[in-house]
Amino acid sequence: MNITFSVDEHLAAQAMGKSLNQAVRDYLEQLAGSQQLQTELRAFEQSALASAGRLDGWKFDRDEANRRA
Repeated sequence: MNITFSVDEHLAAQAMGKSLNQAVRDYLEQLAGSQQLQTELRAFEQSALASAGRLDGWKFDRDEANRRA
């Protein structure tokens, strides 16, 4: 996809230390990556919440953990 807009590229390059084109590419890559990460984190959270291995509030008991057989 191409988008056309007008910006003084020399000012932009001075401010960012890179070309305007590269800055836009970097931003879009970052945006796409963060959205992907959020999607993966939500999927992981749903999977963890649905897992049969949940403790449902149970906590380890110190005495029980140190009891010898």
